[in-house]
Amino acid sequence: MAGEGLRERKKRQTRQHISDIATGLFLEHGFVTVTIADIASAADVSVNTVYNYFGSKEELFLDREDDAVEWLASAVRGRRAGESPAVAVLRALRAEVVAVSPRVGLIDGYERFMRVIEESQALRSRVFDMRRRAIDLLTDVLTEEAGEAEEAGEESALLPALVAGQLGWIQAHVVEHIQRELVAGRTAAETSRSALVVLDAIEGMLSDRLLEYGTRPAAV
Repeated sequence: MAGEGLRERKKRQTRQHISDIATGLFLEHGFVTVTIADIASAADVSVNTVYNYFGSKEELFLDREDDAVEWLASAVRGRRAGESPAVAVLRALRAEVVAVSPRVGLIDGYERFMRVIEESQALRSRVFDMRRRAIDLLTDVLTEEAGEAEEAGEESALLPALVAGQLGWIQAHVVEHIQRELVAGRTAAETSRSALVVLDAIEGMLSDRLLEYGTRPAAV
């Protein structure tokens, strides 16, 4: 990475090494069975070193949690002039799907990760919490853009949370469709094509009010 010092690079590499080892163990032996001590031994580091980088086994398995939580808010913050939050999220989702991106689970063999999650109540709860946090973060972004609720009126004050919830549902529905298709034996390329059909169907069902809410003024 540009501008990254030697110490930062070594820390990043150590973190990735531990994560890769842990993922392999989880996939082979199951999430519940593998311990932090097992991971430390396989990675040739101490247990304390593992905890220096990861607070729990859940963080080890979901090592890109922060990126996943921030995805919706980032898509909306970076929307183009003349584009609404809903249109920005739909465009960003389509780009990920067309690119057959692992960020939305489009990777052959991803069903193995899903089976690990399904077998662990802790991981399922963590994924549910990640979705809630993503919607909360997006709500904050939309609320900030809309201005103070007292000035906007009671109905308008509710809209950021309602819009964020709808956009969170759209993202979750597309990702869940991808997961179901992969678990059913479809390839990532096949699933990408079907996910585009799902996105088109979702967009066709959305109201103009949602599609136009929060449209960023066009550049003059």
